[in-house]
Amino acid sequence: MTSDLQKASMWKRCSAALFDGILLCIVIVLFAWMLSTALGFDGYNATLDACYAKYEEAYGVDLRLSLGEYEALGEAELSQLNAAYDALAADEEAVYAYNMMMQLTLVVTSLSILLGYMVMEFTIPMCFGNGQTLGKKIFGLGVMRQDGIRLSGTTLFIRTVLGKYTIETMIPVLMIIMIYFGSVGLVAPVIIGAILLVNIIMLIATRTNAAIHDGIASTVCIDLPSQMIFNTREDMIAYKKKQQAEKAAREAY
Repeated sequence: MTSDLQKASMWKRCSAALFDGILLCIVIVLFAWMLSTALGFDGYNATLDACYAKYEEAYGVDLRLSLGEYEALGEAELSQLNAAYDALAADEEAVYAYNMMMQLTLVVTSLSILLGYMVMEFTIPMCFGNGQTLGKKIFGLGVMRQDGIRLSGTTLFIRTVLGKYTIETMIPVLMIIMIYFGSVGLVAPVIIGAILLVNIIMLIATRTNAAIHDGIASTVCIDLPSQMIFNTREDMIAYKKKQQAEKAAREAY
């Protein structure tokens, strides 16, 4: 075991990230199911479906047309469809259900992802120590500060919540949700692409191959069996002084 930086190999990092990503998605889905059930999301969805069915039957149209089907409509059919949309938009119950669904989608998505990260990327590493998730534990990886010091709870929180959750996950997810509800234009794919590009550049170009979350928290992913991690800076200084003294003694001899 050495105090020099022993970076984790990229294939191990990718394998651990894939394993952790699968588990994280499972946990997020479970939290999303519990939150949506508790907040009554399905009830609003059922109300909106009933309103759609009501106006589809009244006007003899399909309100869930694809773009190709919409473009193929004749003038009379298009007029009927627009009348149905106008009636739906004037229905207070339908508008309320739609707005609640949109708000709950944002709330459930953001909270379930946050809870998933807090369990899988903060609580478990705090329990294991050395910044290890389940995937990193399996593949013999760990995380420490770039100066060789063990992660504190604050550093791990910044890495998880500010880096992984906020920047790398929630910004792209919110952009996708806004695209789905038609709230943003071409700016959303640009933002998502920019975050992905920055992450790739940092992984390739930085000395420690740090992703955005590692760069923000000044952490590095390491090969744990061969990397020495110090509890404090004082411990590291004392160890290096001891090494220098032993080296000097050998050279003198």
